[in-house]
Amino acid sequence: MLANEMSHLRSLLFRGVALAATALVLCCWAAAQDDSMGLPPRTSQPPASAQQQPEPPPARGGQGIEPAISPVQGSAEDQGRFVFRKQVQEVVLHATVVDEYGRLLTALDRSAFYVYQNGQPEIITSFRREDVPVAIGIVVDNSGSMRDKRAKVNQAVLNLIRASNAEDEVFVVNFSQTPYLDQDFTSDVNLLQTALHQVSSRGSTALYDAVLASDFHLRNNPRLDKKVLLVITDGQDNMSRETLQDVLRGLQSNKGATLYAIGLMDEGMTRSGREALQSLAVSTGGAAYFPRNLDEVDFITRSIAHDIRSQYTLAYNPGPNIGKGYQKIRVEARGPGRARLTVRTRAGYYPGETVK
Repeated sequence: MLANEMSHLRSLLFRGVALAATALVLCCWAAAQDDSMGLPPRTSQPPASAQQQPEPPPARGGQGIEPAISPVQGSAEDQGRFVFRKQVQEVVLHATVVDEYGRLLTALDRSAFYVYQNGQPEIITSFRREDVPVAIGIVVDNSGSMRDKRAKVNQAVLNLIRASNAEDEVFVVNFSQTPYLDQDFTSDVNLLQTALHQVSSRGSTALYDAVLASDFHLRNNPRLDKKVLLVITDGQDNMSRETLQDVLRGLQSNKGATLYAIGLMDEGMTRSGREALQSLAVSTGGAAYFPRNLDEVDFITRSIAHDIRSQYTLAYNPGPNIGKGYQKIRVEARGPGRARLTVRTRAGYYPGETVK
């Protein structure tokens, strides 16, 4: 069953087929059907409420930008159906700015920022610096080595949720060799607390599969544009069908999630494991943390909550003449006295194609 589920997930994420069927599968998790895909709920949980009906997700196929689309009048050969064509290709960036001492700067204006795509300057078309509701995916390692760590990790995660915007919508995924959606999008702290305590602490670590499936689910929240993934693990991937490069490519999407990672230092957290978490976070404009002990995790999650609520949102339109392949993004900011600041935002994206 696991092989079939992950094989189907790969086809959903990277071949961009059967979009409507994908949405139907995601909406039917609560029914716990035998052919459930993606992030299955635990069979021990009561059926989730079916009040949220996510919109069909965009084709992934390596396409990073989901273009704004609208129905247009079809030609004679398009009788009786809509044809969807790309209208606007706006790139949206969520940026965190810190000074040379690592302190957050939250009072800069538009004139302080400079955006470059493939080294060419771009005109900022919109700019905001307000605390907006966020869709957050909490992805926590549930493998055997986490057994004695989960109590403090769970409390730290709950403190992040309590320190966040009250209108944030959060889901919880616990994973070992399989990722489980133990709580779908909600603002109810009690439900999230119950989900965090769904601990089995056994099995291997399929980190990449869990991150990619969680990112896919995050895209199905149509109400909130700003999206964040928080990943907590004490080991490196040893079970996934997906590779690190698969995940890096999947995360490189316009309007995609900012990923924060907490790597608990353990005998299972090797140098390559730390580098993988660092790569995932940096590529999306997030950050990776490696606390020396569990007591530091609570401080880190509170800092992440503050980081999320202190970001700038910038957008620009690169126009129709962008090149093919990966588009590199660089954002610079100048502070008082024109001092150079450090800006964390996504490193780039893959341009989208016309959807028809």
